[in-house]
Amino acid sequence: MLSSALTRCLLVITFLGFTLGNAAGEAQAAVKKKSKSARAHHSKQAKKPPSKNIASTRVNYLEWSEVQNFIDQLSTQQQFDRSYLQDVFKNALQIDTAIQLVKPAPPGKPKNWKAYRARFVENGRIEAGLAFWDRNLDALTRAEQEFGVPPEIVVGLIGVETIYGKTTGSFRAIDVLSTLAFSYPETPNRDQRQQFFRKELTELLLWCREHALDVFTLKSSYAGALGLSQFMPSSLRSFAIDFDHDGKTDLRESEIDAIGSVANYLAKHGWKKDLPDVYPASLISANTDPDLLAHVLGQGLQAKLSLEQLSNLVSSADPTIPKQAHYGLIDLQNGDSPDEYWIVTDNFFAITHYNRTYFYAMSVIDLSKVIALARKK
Repeated sequence: MLSSALTRCLLVITFLGFTLGNAAGEAQAAVKKKSKSARAHHSKQAKKPPSKNIASTRVNYLEWSEVQNFIDQLSTQQQFDRSYLQDVFKNALQIDTAIQLVKPAPPGKPKNWKAYRARFVENGRIEAGLAFWDRNLDALTRAEQEFGVPPEIVVGLIGVETIYGKTTGSFRAIDVLSTLAFSYPETPNRDQRQQFFRKELTELLLWCREHALDVFTLKSSYAGALGLSQFMPSSLRSFAIDFDHDGKTDLRESEIDAIGSVANYLAKHGWKKDLPDVYPASLISANTDPDLLAHVLGQGLQAKLSLEQLSNLVSSADPTIPKQAHYGLIDLQNGDSPDEYWIVTDNFFAITHYNRTYFYAMSVIDLSKVIALARKK
């Protein structure tokens, strides 16, 4: 028999639009892999970093004029000890793997929302999300009270980012940020990206000084994102909080700090309490003016339009959609299948500040809804 938690996952996935056959297949696969003892073993191993083959090169950064200028700048503007910075860059590695991973993907198949979604809205992540919610119920409730962000959104976002701490990154943050700050690959936006990573490298060094941390002990993603919430160093310094009140802010080990920090981040980026996030939409006509559609879709990461302004282009069958709010319209490409259209609010766009892709924001929302519904079963 299916475990009660897996049964909840099956019911919820079916409810959200999967075919019965697909949902049953996923559940059967999950049953083969998961028993109560297997889930307990998975929980014990959750924080073990994945093994990766990280290609690196030992370079002498101290011979690079750009690095010396950077050291001069930090010594003057941030009062860093020059010998400390020289020691850091003497021991930092160039991570060739990171250089490869930030290169633009070659042209290929059209984007596919359903395939992207399936990577994140799946039984293992749902199971882990239910357990995370259960053990952090008080902190999630408190975060909603203080910041107005519902528990399911925080749970969904941390689930998409790191599977609740399982995949926080195995690169040394100082290595990848130094690499991308000074060895970013040749791309049209190379100068802009190097400036971005030099700023993040500065923020990492400041964070370590402020919190008395050894910079070489911090592990990150290949792009320098850290902890359960995968904050870049600038976000750590601006939005990370000591939500468990133990006297230190620790997004590597403290799930409670991560919960409060994610809620704080979203609130600071426009999340509005009790405002819904998305509504399914349909084009009114098969012969929609493509220029008009492109204009409405190109309004940026902000809800600017009224329902009346959208009414000559799309409609939503959801009767609960507020008439007085402002909205945006997004499309999700589905490969060779028709695009999906969604009417979205500022709360959707708040999530895009975390990662500026519609696929990402929608995957957070979908995972959050699946887990929230599963808790009610």
